[in-house]
Amino acid sequence: MSGLFTKYRVIGLALAAAIFVVDQWLKYVVRVTLDLRNQPEGLYGLVSFFDLRWTENRGVSLGMLEATSMEMRWLLVAGTALIALIVLVWMMRERLLGDILGLSMILGGALGNIYDRYIWGYVIDYADLHFGDFRPFLIFNLADACITIGVVIILARSLFLSDNGADEPNTPPARPAES
Repeated sequence: MSGLFTKYRVIGLALAAAIFVVDQWLKYVVRVTLDLRNQPEGLYGLVSFFDLRWTENRGVSLGMLEATSMEMRWLLVAGTALIALIVLVWMMRERLLGDILGLSMILGGALGNIYDRYIWGYVIDYADLHFGDFRPFLIFNLADACITIGVVIILARSLFLSDNGADEPNTPPARPAES
């Protein structure tokens, strides 16, 4: 396979699609099957340190830039869609599987949250990790977790891997110069 759709890029697109599908399925389970919205305190306890808790996130990361009007909602949809498009273009230009996987996690998670905001006007968050009253994170969803892990992968790879092309796939060995 050559050109735009190399094997690694197809894997990345498949991973992004899988994350989107699983994220939407989990949100369906929370919204319809468990009907958390109509449970007391929107809560379904799983174990002592992890609950499913209905939360409507009308903002972006950490609840910032809360959409308080329809105009703001559509600006958030457009802004996050633009970011997702930039991530897609970046992913399609990458050649290294590690970078493509990190970007595909970001893309799949972003698409899941964009879809929520488009359909419902908010992002459905449900994962509540806590140790007593201590919560190391705000309530989140699979899409948020994938975005975070993808960003960590991209940052770690950019900080800790050399950029000399030695780990690029299909790079032929350098020939010695002829004299």
